[in-house]
Amino acid sequence: MKKQLDRPGSPAVSAEGAPSDDGEERATATVDWDARARQARAQPFDERRACDLFVQLWEAETHLVGLSPAELGRIAEHFRHFTVPAGQEVIGQDEQGNYLLVVLEGRVGVERVQRGGSRVRVAEARAGDMLGEMSVLDAGSRFSACTTLTPCIVAVLDARRLDAMMANEPRLAMALLASLARRLSLRLRQVSARLSALLSGG
Repeated sequence: MKKQLDRPGSPAVSAEGAPSDDGEERATATVDWDARARQARAQPFDERRACDLFVQLWEAETHLVGLSPAELGRIAEHFRHFTVPAGQEVIGQDEQGNYLLVVLEGRVGVERVQRGGSRVRVAEARAGDMLGEMSVLDAGSRFSACTTLTPCIVAVLDARRLDAMMANEPRLAMALLASLARRLSLRLRQVSARLSALLSGG
């Protein structure tokens, strides 16, 4: 059963009951980028400059090398672009997400929030890295929180704009999805390698 959450200082969200680790129901919030942007004090960034950054960062991407700079620019046009100050959470843990981010400039910490509120840094995203793509593809909850470590420029693509790209420019959308799949595969292999090392006592 869906319900509205209205918390002072937090983005407007809707929530749906979901089982927690101990079997009790908890609210799993859905936060869109517009709500998150207000909370994170994000400001629109020049589209032309952002597209140029996107093309420079992604023209060496394995699954996009067959695309011309002009085609990469058309992919970038489906994103929205923002500046975000340091110390702002751009993705919240356990939210149900409907957008992904590409870091165009700056650094973002990826952290797992533990019981009691402590945080464990699991990764650090830099220019060219993508964040939040799994939730856009499967509508699942976010595994970790992502917070800007420096002032950042980010490109944002939500599920609605991804659907529009698939309908209007399917070749470009398929190239982007292939890149997402490759990045997720690499991430899974890295996690598997770490797990194997732990199990073997390495």
